[in-house]
Amino acid sequence: MRLNPQHLVVGIVSTISIGFSADMLFLTRSPLEAAALAAASVAFLIPHHLQIRAALRGEEPRGVPVALIIQTVVTYAAIPFLASLWFVLGYNWAVSMPTILSGAVLVRLRLKFAVPVVIAIGAIAFWLGTQAMYGKLAMGIHYAITVAVTGGVTYAGVRLVVVSRQLEQAKMELAEAAVLRERLRISRDLHDGLGSSLTAIALKGDLARRLVGREPAAAEAELSELVHVARDAAQEVRQVARGYREMSLAEEVHRAVALLETSGVSCQTNLADLEVPRPVDEALAWAVREGVTNVVRHSRATTCSISTSAHGGAVRLELVNDRARRRSADGNGLTGLRERAGGLGGSVSAERTGNGGFRLTVEVPA
Repeated sequence: MRLNPQHLVVGIVSTISIGFSADMLFLTRSPLEAAALAAASVAFLIPHHLQIRAALRGEEPRGVPVALIIQTVVTYAAIPFLASLWFVLGYNWAVSMPTILSGAVLVRLRLKFAVPVVIAIGAIAFWLGTQAMYGKLAMGIHYAITVAVTGGVTYAGVRLVVVSRQLEQAKMELAEAAVLRERLRISRDLHDGLGSSLTAIALKGDLARRLVGREPAAAEAELSELVHVARDAAQEVRQVARGYREMSLAEEVHRAVALLETSGVSCQTNLADLEVPRPVDEALAWAVREGVTNVVRHSRATTCSISTSAHGGAVRLELVNDRARRRSADGNGLTGLRERAGGLGGSVSAERTGNGGFRLTVEVPA
């Protein structure tokens, strides 16, 4: 059975507070003294436990601490009243209840105010201890230490509950964030990867349909390529589900050239001989895939160029086509590219060129 921190703290605080009152009850000599002690204890303990409960819920203290003021008044105003019934009863109240009061002070006031107040409570307890009939200095030190220890235990217990709840909430938020990141990753990878494959399948299927009547051999070759692309797409879906996507810039450029030529777009490549970390290489490969997919889907391009270069400790990829359609806003693909590049400290820009074309630029630190 898992121990609930809040139940543990409530049990400790209740034992301390009720225990002190019950202990003094055995000192009473008459029903009048017992009734007076009970009335003072109830007046003290009700606001005390209300404050502890509020602190355990994590409520920030606001405005005038009325309950704390009531506790303080009851603590010190009851001393002469109980002492008038019997000195020993008043003395024990004076040195016992402030120790509980110190805990309420620490949990309901800001520490910069609470610590001086607790020191004052401890000083009063020390002075009362020195008025004892025996062991004056030792009793004063004992009562001052009791104030500090009891208040510290109460404060530490309440903070334990609050911090435990905050940690539990943080764990839940982190778990939700992890689920959201995974969903975004799957969505991004499916959009970027599967979108390109489906575009290639559609192009090759359309080409095979046009060739099947007049060039059966060529149509068969296109259908074979279509099956190959479809199998690659299925493999990519499985890799996305497993969270494993290994891509290469060189292989993606080769694939992009084939896709562009199938769609009737002439492609030129100029790749610099660069040694870059795998995350950078994969980010650039994704950029090529997304950029070429957009060229095939969203442009009327006749030519396209893919180039890479290095300068200033960064690798730059440019993908330019000559005829772009008008688009009102960036799609999910460019958003995904910005997320990938941004995760590596890079940037993505997409802009129209002066001749009506479109340029996609990705720059990532190497």
